[in-house]
Amino acid sequence: MFSLLKISVSVYVAFLPGLLIAGDPYIMPAGASQAGMAYVSVMKPGFWSSFHNQASLSLYRKYSCGVNYENRFGLTELGTCTAGITIPAGRASLAGVYSRFGYTDFRREMTGIACALPVSDKFSAGIQIDYFSERTYGEYNNIQMLTFEAGVLLSASEDLLIGIHLFNPIPNSLRKNDLVSALTVGAGTTLSDNLFAGLEAEMTTRGSIDLRMGFEYEVAGNFIIRSGFRTVNSSFSFGIGYHAGPAVVDVAFATHEKLGITSSVSLIFQIKK
Repeated sequence: MFSLLKISVSVYVAFLPGLLIAGDPYIMPAGASQAGMAYVSVMKPGFWSSFHNQASLSLYRKYSCGVNYENRFGLTELGTCTAGITIPAGRASLAGVYSRFGYTDFRREMTGIACALPVSDKFSAGIQIDYFSERTYGEYNNIQMLTFEAGVLLSASEDLLIGIHLFNPIPNSLRKNDLVSALTVGAGTTLSDNLFAGLEAEMTTRGSIDLRMGFEYEVAGNFIIRSGFRTVNSSFSFGIGYHAGPAVVDVAFATHEKLGITSSVSLIFQIKK
């Protein structure tokens, strides 16, 4: 007979895709600043670009390291810990990321190495190699997967950025697993010196489409407020951020129409090149 622990693990494995805010268990977004804007981020440069659009790393020219923790619905078993580092290297920008979801008896990990390069004054491109591993309790099989993701970023005008990102763009005939593929397209604009707004759409091979919209406003000094909405689970989000010298602290909360609140917190240390 199955123990209660085995049964609980089975339930998590069966229902995780529906519980995750990202919509798919292997697409692991990160960053409380992005979470506060409902993950409107494919066109917005920042420290967590490796999880959203590697091309925008080319506009983030800072030696940085950071950590993020996301707690889904107040359950530690559904928590995600993330860490990363960014390094300017000549004209290129490099990044390394690590993400871990789950708990002792069921965990999913991702390790990635990214590189971004400005192709011209208005166009940048980036690519990242990802390694996924999944470990489960008892007689369940462990899984390892290798894939890549890539993106481009276009400065259409001084105040308008357009981003396109592909996750796991591998033809079905070459796949050895059921890893989802995704396409994200979005645009963002600076409406004033203190206000940024963006809109994007994510489409996956599982047939789902997620529309997201969000804004970021610098209230005073180094204090920022954010808000957003996404159609997956009709989720509203809110966040705040504060810059104190080389340190950046962000906190965000997102709703789920049935399961409650997901909270996120990030801490980043950055040094301008």
